[in-house]
Amino acid sequence: METIDKLFNIIRTLRSENGCSWDRKQTPETLWKCLAEEVYELQEAMAKQDLQNICEELGDILFQLIFIVEIFQEREEFTLSDVVGHVAQKMIRRHPHVYEDARILTQEELNRQWETIKALEKKENGQKRESVLDSVPKGMPSLIRALKVSKCVVKEGFDWDNIHEVLDAAKEEINEFEAALKSGNQTEASMEFGDILFTLVNVARFAEFHPETALAGSTAKFEGRFRLMENELKEKQVKLKDLSKNQKDLLWARAKQSYDK
Repeated sequence: METIDKLFNIIRTLRSENGCSWDRKQTPETLWKCLAEEVYELQEAMAKQDLQNICEELGDILFQLIFIVEIFQEREEFTLSDVVGHVAQKMIRRHPHVYEDARILTQEELNRQWETIKALEKKENGQKRESVLDSVPKGMPSLIRALKVSKCVVKEGFDWDNIHEVLDAAKEEINEFEAALKSGNQTEASMEFGDILFTLVNVARFAEFHPETALAGSTAKFEGRFRLMENELKEKQVKLKDLSKNQKDLLWARAKQSYDK
């Protein structure tokens, strides 16, 4: 059975004097970019339910994480044992209904307990919170951050009553976007477009699915259909840009029909 130690040994070899110059100059900051890319590749593999690639991408993510840990170990700032010990203690502490005698009856009580324990941890660590939104990282991708911000304010009681109200708000935002387009004010149009996206994120929240997952699935579907169009055009030795609007519509309709079978 392979162990984490094998990855540490590989990384130490790569960062050694006789190793790889690229690996030697990496820092946690530069590796974060690599880690983020691997996470998105995992997301794509999971959206396609491609088990082989899921396994491979999980390995890539694990390697990046171990690489980052090894750099901190080189600096003698903390070790993998510290990382594991910290998260293990935190998970046990945040589940008193499993590891202690606390009783939880509903999902709402579970969420409330989780947030209460998190807030207590931050207070004990000397972290002052001026806003409920302080816990939302600014470096998050915008779509995910919009959902996180929304969930934070909902916990404070600021929300629509039902999904129909959110849909009405989305329609209103679209009208405002159209008005901004007509005015020719690009800055205002951009802001109104952002309002549409933010509101639609909350539609997804009410519908109980993740907007990022939904968008990834929709993009993958579009990609699959477009590739079918490309294949048909290659067989006929025709370029897409040379087709009329009607021919493109027919080609797209055939691709949709074939892809959705």
